[in-house]
Amino acid sequence: MDSKQAFGMAVKILRSRHGIAQEQLAPSQSYVSDVERGLKSPSVEKLIELSAHLGVHPATVLIKSQLLQDPEMSKEMLLSQISQELEG
Repeated sequence: MDSKQAFGMAVKILRSRHGIAQEQLAPSQSYVSDVERGLKSPSVEKLIELSAHLGVHPATVLIKSQLLQDPEMSKEMLLSQISQELEG
């Protein structure tokens, strides 16, 4: 799975988990559909906006997409790596 597909799947999973329809997530339902199918990548500004509508931190969407893209990496391993990189 490439990064666009993983990001789209992460958005879809988080959206479904919060019971939010595509139409509620952004002004354009077709845009959300394209993101979820890995056809479009949102800008940083759009990532922040989508995350706010999902009720999660923007990093949560990115972390979820990374975990989907690399199933061998555990959440704990990824968070440990991020913690070390932030401290360094």
